[in-house]
Amino acid sequence: MLVVVDTSAWIEWLQDSPLRAALEQVIPDKQRCVVPTIVQLELAKWLTREKGEEQADIMIAYTQKCQVAPLDTRIALRAADMHRQYRLATADAIVYATAQELGAQLLTCDAHFEGLANVVFFPNNF
Repeated sequence: MLVVVDTSAWIEWLQDSPLRAALEQVIPDKQRCVVPTIVQLELAKWLTREKGEEQADIMIAYTQKCQVAPLDTRIALRAADMHRQYRLATADAIVYATAQELGAQLLTCDAHFEGLANVVFFPNNF
């Protein structure tokens, strides 16, 4: 099964947080890992700010070896529905719509997704 990895999960993994060991068990290999382009944007912003441009470049290069899911009209319209139905922020709606469109699971640490269908949620209680 394909797995969309949300920005929050990548950040917990990159920060070597207490969740890292658990996330390492479920982050899929590159063939099954889907990275929406909005996640690439969020990772590039966060990594450049927190770790520097070189680390951002390394991570984006890694994500490009996964299945990159561009935002197209079909996903955009589905994201609009997800926004209305679940009151998700725009980026979250795009990520969830991408997972739904591909029939993939969503791996996240973001509480906005808790309880939604096909979501593997790791709460950050630390």
